[in-house]
Amino acid sequence: MPKKKTGARKKAENRREREKQIRASRANIDLAKHPCNASMECDKCQRRQKNRAFCYFCNSVQKLPICAQCGKTKCMMKSSDCVIKHAGVYSTGLAMVGAICDFCEAWVCHGRKCLSTHACMCPLADAECVECERSVWDHGGRIFACSFCHDFLCEDDQFEHQASCQVLEAETFKC
Repeated sequence: MPKKKTGARKKAENRREREKQIRASRANIDLAKHPCNASMECDKCQRRQKNRAFCYFCNSVQKLPICAQCGKTKCMMKSSDCVIKHAGVYSTGLAMVGAICDFCEAWVCHGRKCLSTHACMCPLADAECVECERSVWDHGGRIFACSFCHDFLCEDDQFEHQASCQVLEAETFKC
């Protein structure tokens, strides 16, 4: 008869299983949940928009930038792979910024991984609304993907397009 599992062993197995599921689901992140497409509010004009370096409406620089790759707002030297050395000091605001993404126009922090990988795998690299044909730079809203045809949609056209794109499968009116 095998030995009974201890509490620590059960916890370790559960943790391994959770980490395995997280790694498997990392590639399937919804477009709306990416940090480069997160919703933010401008400090000056108080308007909601997509996460970006400069306000789309009033062109002011954001005081508390969010990294487009990892979603951090503060860089703590001990737990990161910073390119900039700032020993013993937490960097926030523009001291944390390393670049601006050419595709999603959001801040990228000075972490080595973020700087080297974000531009290559930015989910908004070729995002152009299929309805109004505007890119990220042409409007202030977030970008979404149609759940039926998987094309890019801006915030203004999202619901109208999905309503016209869905197909009824039977006379029971279930999509």
